[in-house]
Parts: sequence; structure tokens; C-alpha cells
Amino acid sequence: MNRNRYFLDYTLVSLWRRRWKNAALIGVYSAMVFLIASILFFGDSLRRDAAVILQDTPEVVVQRMVAGRHALIPEAYAAAIGQIRGARNIRPRLWGYYYHPASQANYTLMVPADFTYADDQIKIGHGVLRTWAAARDNQLFFKDSDGQALPLTIAETFSGETDLVTADLILMSAATFRRITGTPEGFATDLVGRVRNQQETRTVAAKIVEILPDSRPILREEILRTYDTLFDWRSGYVLVAVSGAMLAFFIFAWDKATGLSAEERAEIGILKGVGWDTGDVLRIKVYEGMAVSLTAFVIGVMAAYAHVYLASAPLFDHALKGWAVLYPQFHLRPVFNGNTLGVLFFFTVMPYTLVTLLPVWRVAIADPDAVMRQLG
Repeated sequence: MNRNRYFLDYTLVSLWRRRWKNAALIGVYSAMVFLIASILFFGDSLRRDAAVILQDTPEVVVQRMVAGRHALIPEAYAAAIGQIRGARNIRPRLWGYYYHPASQANYTLMVPADFTYADDQIKIGHGVLRTWAAARDNQLFFKDSDGQALPLTIAETFSGETDLVTADLILMSAATFRRITGTPEGFATDLVGRVRNQQETRTVAAKIVEILPDSRPILREEILRTYDTLFDWRSGYVLVAVSGAMLAFFIFAWDKATGLSAEERAEIGILKGVGWDTGDVLRIKVYEGMAVSLTAFVIGVMAAYAHVYLASAPLFDHALKGWAVLYPQFHLRPVFNGNTLGVLFFFTVMPYTLVTLLPVWRVAIADPDAVMRQLG
């Protein structure tokens, strides 16, 4: 215990003697950890929020394909799918997009199964209210499929806490939706349903294609996998964008770690001359490298946490959230992912700690007199 305490005391004194060099290294080191950690934290939070949002979605969505494109599906298909063993609660769904020229934004129109307002009333998200350019007297003015003006009254707005999924959402009755989009009676955008046994979702999907060859079932697990891939791609895009800074940092760290100064060489020679063995010298340098890298790691992770979860990541939120005229305003919820921190620790702390050993080992195994004569 005393031996290790003396080693730690010597390490702290050694770091303080070269405090300006170490401070510069920790500053650059922390900045790089901050960038990488911010990207990883942001991606983890988006993936977690997507999983939470999609966990209550239907297990299967059925679309109709015509000439390789998504087309309106006859509502009669729901009865045919309902005959499949294991499929339940199959119902048609009406949804689509409405482009508003004044705001130059696309809004999502949807007919919920439990819409309780009148045909001339709607429920909207905060993003719609914020960006719609022709709203007055609590009304939004649409154009129906014939080009006629259609004013609709805002009956309710969604809570701001749901802005991630409701920012561009407009809920309305089926009659109003069909009037705006021109969707004929007896047709829907797609069909949604549940599967009694979660292990049989793929079997049910195969049976749907068998009885309805022009249909395309989409499973909830496939949607989740698509979101994961999308966020991984965007995180990778940002990492590539900062790869130049990462390369510059590694060159800087290598130069600082491997380029022993004359003072450091003399120090190692003196330590060997007064009886220290090679293992003791290497232990001191490992302690120094760990002190620098761990300090930078803690500072970088704490700064990344504040940047992502307190400031909503203003440096690269558009790159990871996406680009849009109608932009959702929301705060990410903190996610503690041990795997993310472990990978970040392994690729930022361990390399620097290990790279400090090679030059020290080369000097430490040399004869102390030869080292001192070379420096003198």
C-alpha cells in the first residue's frame, strides 16, 4: 500500500511539473471525447425514443402494391385477412400528406379510430400551429380535392411532450379526410392489425401474401430495424464528418505520448541510476497516462451529457434529426447505456495509456550512464 501511494505521489508531482503540456493535451483530448460521446448519446436516445413510440403500434401493416408502388387498398381486404388464424383486430386506416404552399411544409393527415369531434373540427400538433401561414380565428384553411376552400376549426392541440411524433400531425374525421385527399369510399391507405402470438407474425405475413398476392405486409420489428439502421447511418455520417478532427487528435496524442523530451529522458535515467527497475518506471508512466486519459474522458463525457440532454445538441442536431421546414421541438431523455460507455472508454482511454509505454520502455531498458552521457 505504501509503495503504491509513493508511486501515486510521484506521478502527481510529475504531472504538475509539466502542467501546461498536460493541460493542452487534456483540452484537445476532452474535445474529441466530447464530440464522439455526443454523437453516441444522441443516437442512443433517438433509438430509445423510437422504440418507446413504436412499442404500441400494430404488429402488422398491410399495403397494396400496384406497379411496384403503394396504392389504395380495398377495405374488403380486411375481412379476408381476418379469416387468417392468429390475425385479429384488422381494420382499415386512413392517412396521408397535405402540402401547404404558404408554409412550404408537408403535414400528416390521419383519421383516428376514436375521433370524437365534428367533421369541421380537427386536432393538431404544436408544429402545425407554429408554421401554418394562414391560420386565423382558430381556423386552418385547406383546399379539397376539387380545389375548393375548406376551413376547419381547431378543437384541440396535442401536448408539447409528444412533439416528436405529433409536430406535423392533423387528426380529422373520415369524411373530411376523403374530401381533402379525394380517397373514394370503400378504399383505405392501408390495413393494420394485431397478431395473437408474437412468434407467428412472419407466418401470418406469409399467409396474407398467399391469399392477397398484391399486398405487402410490413411487420413492426422491420420498422424498428429500419429506424435503428437510419440512426446508425446518421451517427456514422456525423462521425465521418469529424473524422478529420479525430485523425488530427490521434496524431497530436501520438506526438505527445511518444516524443519524450530531454527532461523526461534525464528523469528516467536518474530513476534507473538510483535503483528503480524498469517495471517501476513503466508503472509511473502508466499512472501518468491513465491520469491524463481518465481526466479527459470524464470531462468529455460530462460535457457531452450537458450538450445533448440539457442543451438539445445544437452543434449537430440537424444532421441527426433530419432536415425539414416543420421541425419538431423536443428534449431527449437521458439514456444510460453501459455498452456505449464501455466502447467509448476502450477506444479513447486505452490507446493513449498503452501508446505511452513504448518510448518509456526503450529508454528504461537502456543503461543509465549511456542515457545521461547522451543527454549531457
